[in-house]
Parts: sequence; structure tokens; C-alpha cells
Amino acid sequence: MSHLQSVGVVVIGRNEGERLVRCIRSVSGITDAVVYVDSGSIDHSVEAARALGAEIVLLDTSLPFTAARARNSGFGRLVEIRPEIEYVQFVDGDCEIVPGWLGAALAEFEQRKDAAVVCGRRRERYPEKSIYNRLCDIEWNTPVGEAEACGGDALMRRSPLEQVGGYADDLIAGEEPELCSRFRAAGWKISRIDHEMTLHDADMTRFGQWWRRAMRGGYAYAAVSRLDGPDRVRMWTREFRSNWFWGLMFPVAIMVVAPFFFWVSLLLMAGYLVLGLRIYRGRRTQGDSPRNARLYAIFCVLAKFPLVQGQLSYYRNRLLGRTGRLIEYKGAAMPSGVS
Repeated sequence: MSHLQSVGVVVIGRNEGERLVRCIRSVSGITDAVVYVDSGSIDHSVEAARALGAEIVLLDTSLPFTAARARNSGFGRLVEIRPEIEYVQFVDGDCEIVPGWLGAALAEFEQRKDAAVVCGRRRERYPEKSIYNRLCDIEWNTPVGEAEACGGDALMRRSPLEQVGGYADDLIAGEEPELCSRFRAAGWKISRIDHEMTLHDADMTRFGQWWRRAMRGGYAYAAVSRLDGPDRVRMWTREFRSNWFWGLMFPVAIMVVAPFFFWVSLLLMAGYLVLGLRIYRGRRTQGDSPRNARLYAIFCVLAKFPLVQGQLSYYRNRLLGRTGRLIEYKGAAMPSGVS
């Protein structure tokens, strides 16, 4: 069996439309072991995926949708129809695999026998379309080498994925870092290589979309940081506390002080400027242009507020005994057709 014949693909999506068509077409010429998992789409995603030859899995709509649940279901179906599969490429339906990626990732696995995951550079397809798309592209420019976690697009070795029991079905966000924490606790490594991996279509053109995406991130920080145990590596506690401080406690302190010591409150507000400058310098060190580093720093500071809103949402759900629901920022994208 050639290396590429040992790879299967799991695509997950919900109302991705033409983005999904591009995604499946990007892998159909590489492997015919493609499973598409649909989370209650109301567009023509299922029909489009079926027309392109993908195996279809429809998630039970009576249970809450999560990306983790979708990936687990897709992986389970993949090994049923292709029991010889050794690697699985997970990819979101709004992305497409870049030519040459799978070969480069498999070569890394050959070199790194201790690697459970290999990931690369995800890029935004239309970074010039909006500042929010550009922020995504900057966010995904992370250091290469041994990493703490991967994102939704990654090539994984089958055996460690089965060893740790797959994704945590109930997490509505942060499922990849949580899974990677269990990989690392079991002695496996996460490798990020200097190679183009996927093109992503965020389609974010409005501030409200960016805000909801940041809220989802805050929910993930809260959910993942509280998970502990011998099968996990504790993570995100520093980020979790930082969000509480800058997004809630610090502004409350400013508002309390302002009526009595106005100038003191202005000095306190300068703390956000210091935070932004620190983020700016960090991004410049990573090689970002001054323009991108400045944009990223401004929105990282602003994001503290929706991040803490997401964290509050997580604890409100816990207090009320509610099950978390997907925090979506994109609407349905109707496909133009499949030829």
C-alpha cells in the first residue's frame, strides 16, 4: 500500500455550500476514502457531497451538534469502510487541502515516530476581503516545530487517536487542544511543519461575526482550562485568568474609581495600551509586518470583552445545568451547483 492509500479524509460541515464543494474536490483526486459528516445543514451540502462521491454521515439532530462529535462519527465510519487506514486527515468544510500537503505531512510522520499529529500553515483564502478575514490569517501564523495543539485541520495517526478515545463529544469549542492534551499526556507529540496545508474561507465581513467567533474562543478557554486528570495536560489557565482580568475585573475597577479619582481611572485605562504594545512586539518578533502586528494587537485587546462573555456563558450553562450549543458566526452558503 502506498502512503497516500493509507490516508482517509473526514470532512465536517454545516451549511458550507460552495465552500464544501471546493473542499471535497481538493481531496478527491488524492484519495477516494472521503467521509463527509453533516450537522443539520439546510442548504444543499449533503447532495453536493454525495454527487462528488463522498461517504455521507448525517448526525442525529436530536442531540446537540459539536465539531468533536462530527469528527468522531466521521472517523468511526471511515475505519468501517476502510479498515486498512493508518492516517486520517481532518478538515473543516470551509477549507480545502493544498496540493502537496499530504505528502509533506506523511514524510514528517516517517521522521517523527512519536508524532500523533502533523499540521501546517492554514491560510485565509480572501484576507483582503475584510479586516476580520485578515485577522484570521494572522492568527494562524504560528511557530513551526513541536506544538502544544493543532487546529481543526490536521493529519493524525490512527493508532494514538484510538488509544486516547478520540475527541470529547460534549465540547462545543476547544476540542482540538483538549485532544492534544491527552495525546501529550500519553507521550505523543504534535508537530507543526513549515508547509502550506489548507485554504480557509472565513467569510467574515461584519463586526458581529468577529465578536461571536471571539465569544466561542472564550467558551473554549473556560471549558478546556477546567479539565484535569492523569490523562490530560493542564492548559489555558493563564489565558483564562487573563481574560477575566482584562475583560471584567480591570474595567470594573476603572468604573468604580472613575467617579472619585478621574485621573487615576485614565491612568488605569493606559493599561490596555501597555497590553497592546506587548502583543504588538510579540507579533513583530514572529515576523509580522508592522501593519499586521498593529491590527492584531488592537483586536486582541478588544477581544478580551467577547472572550470573557464566552467564559461567562460557559459558567451560566453549568450553573443552570444546560447543554452548550454551537456558537456560529456564519450563515448558510448556497452552492452554485456541482458539475
